[in-house]
Amino acid sequence: MDAVAQNKTTKENWTNLFDGKSLKGWKAVGGKAPYSVENGAIVGRMTKGTPNSFLITEKEYADFILELEIKLEGDKTNSGVQVRSHIDPQANNGQGRVYGRQVEIDPTSRAWTGGIYDEARRNWLYPLDLNEKAKTAYIAEQYNHIRIESIGNELKTWINDVPVAYVIDTLDASGFIGLQVHSIPADLDGKKVYFKNIKIQTSNLKPKEFPKDIYVVNLTPNTLSSFEQNAGYKLLFDGKTSQNWRSAYHYQFPTKGWEIKDGIIKVLKSDGGESTNGGDIITKEQFSAFDLSFDFKLTEGANSGVKYFVTLKEETKGSAIGLEYQLLDDVKHPDAKMGRDGNRTLASLYDLITSNKDGRARRPIGEWNRGRIVVEKDNTVTYYLNGIKMLSFVRGSKEFRDLVAISKYKDWDKFGEAEKGHILLQDHGDEVSFRSIKIKELK
Repeated sequence: MDAVAQNKTTKENWTNLFDGKSLKGWKAVGGKAPYSVENGAIVGRMTKGTPNSFLITEKEYADFILELEIKLEGDKTNSGVQVRSHIDPQANNGQGRVYGRQVEIDPTSRAWTGGIYDEARRNWLYPLDLNEKAKTAYIAEQYNHIRIESIGNELKTWINDVPVAYVIDTLDASGFIGLQVHSIPADLDGKKVYFKNIKIQTSNLKPKEFPKDIYVVNLTPNTLSSFEQNAGYKLLFDGKTSQNWRSAYHYQFPTKGWEIKDGIIKVLKSDGGESTNGGDIITKEQFSAFDLSFDFKLTEGANSGVKYFVTLKEETKGSAIGLEYQLLDDVKHPDAKMGRDGNRTLASLYDLITSNKDGRARRPIGEWNRGRIVVEKDNTVTYYLNGIKMLSFVRGSKEFRDLVAISKYKDWDKFGEAEKGHILLQDHGDEVSFRSIKIKELK
């Protein structure tokens, strides 16, 4: 097919969801912020004293490509586009509460436009800390072009033709599309959100190419999409076997203290001590520069960690030595109050650097969280928790060595500066579960 014919086919495949004159095919739910039509645009007016308000399609959609233009007045609130969403009619004292995935529109300094939030359910799925380059795509006080592809289990977003977010999720095979007016403080009363040129494709869908360097949040446990495989990721845990792991102290997987069941690799509870039961486990391979992701679930009062650049040269009796992404119940484990300035709390560089305390990153004990450690070729290391950046440092820098000199690692020569090392899951005597452990070597 030549380019002219292809463009014609694409154009004819679009259906307008908004006729430019009326709200036919839409209905208001949730809060009481009013929606109207002005000069060929749907306009939502921010209204004090009401919860999030939505204008939703009367029809539900499964696979689709959606494009529209959005403009917000001001930079102190946000909006969003709901996809494959639903409503709980009994919530909000009978007003109803919309829930489901939302493509964020965020003109504030945070600049997470195009990120993916799970409204009234799972919180942030794809904050834009995962794609810093896309934070500049949104233009304040102007109409911005939004493209959303919801095909199969994959949800991708573009802002003004800039690729932004990519989530793979098994929830919600279909649902309505919705436009949001956010709840506001009183001083924003009367500000407006504008939506226009809303069109959808539901057949003959042709996905746009997405750059391989964009991180994918894959919520399907222990799987890699073809996109991730092509980008260079591999699973370190397949959900069934210990084939990539061994004990830190011998060449076999521990015969006790660890359990692999139901797609989870779990350290079992013992006495709360370091490596006194099954002991730490390490990858059989060693890594230098890499992008590592892992899901973890803590039990109440639990302590564990993910270590890297573990060489085993130190021959310690307790847990093996290495840089550590701390896993901890900050409320009920005493380690949270030890160290300096909270540098032993969840997602900290253990005993060295305190993690970002952004409460949006932390999910309750007993729920799955996603950790991520990125080690660049220039030795820059970045920690993420549920997609939100927790800290960054440079291995071997003066600042790093100064921190080591006042830490529990001060007696280890060139601590944390090995050229390569194993990745370790720690047995600290508490029950902690892991899954979806994947890595990409940065060569």
